[in-house]
Amino acid sequence: MKFNADEIASVIQSEIEHFQSTVDVREVGVVLEVGDGIARVYGLSGVMSGEMVQFPNGVIGLAFNLEENSVGVIILGDYLQIHEGDEVKALGRLLSVPVGEAVVGRVLDPLGNPLDGKGPVNTTERRNVETNAPGVAERQPVREPLQTGIKAIDAMTPVGRGQRELIIGDRKTGKTAVAIDTIINQKGTGVICIYNAIGQKQSTIAQVVKTLEDADAMKYSIVVAAGASLVHPHQSDEGMGPTDVDDYVGPISTGIIVVIVVAYVWRVVRWRRG
Repeated sequence: MKFNADEIASVIQSEIEHFQSTVDVREVGVVLEVGDGIARVYGLSGVMSGEMVQFPNGVIGLAFNLEENSVGVIILGDYLQIHEGDEVKALGRLLSVPVGEAVVGRVLDPLGNPLDGKGPVNTTERRNVETNAPGVAERQPVREPLQTGIKAIDAMTPVGRGQRELIIGDRKTGKTAVAIDTIINQKGTGVICIYNAIGQKQSTIAQVVKTLEDADAMKYSIVVAAGASLVHPHQSDEGMGPTDVDDYVGPISTGIIVVIVVAYVWRVVRWRRG
């Protein structure tokens, strides 16, 4: 087999002309110690407070406590997979979640990862969890009622759009049923509903999703789940994501009413209070 020198030279010349050198520069640190959902990392001298970091196994962390010689990182995942000496990479962006129409009808974890087995969330839009809330003067007053579908509530203690309402009571008194009935009653009104389950059993969350699916309510609903099996920092993070003025709806939220139901378990509230 004979080789043509001109052809070889032309191929090499073409490769040289189209060669592009890309250098991926990232700040890297090393885990000094880890325990109870917190890791102490050495070497991330330029990391920002609230910046996302990544461990070798794909677990995401949140840079929280910036000290002179180390950084305290909240581990938003299984901290048992992280060991002393593991490499940690700074991702260069603040903690954010996916937003847009693609999240509607999905079951997600607090970081926006899908839990329903329906494939990835097809959106390129993301929004920072920590954002400045609009000032009081910029907010519209409560003018329109939000119909819950329960006559006793709508007649005696009506809930307005833009209003916060606390549902309290003993166990098994129907608190979740009131919230689920409210979500189901929003069918055909153009309201997007977010059910935020924190510290609940996985079976309870699955039952809520099944109820919404049977009522054809998942088409306009989002379920964000941090079950009791997740570590406490992950459960605490869920309180920030979807409750920060419909973060999960994002670009489609302009002119759209959003109902957010936060279902806390008392032991999680007690842990957050210290």
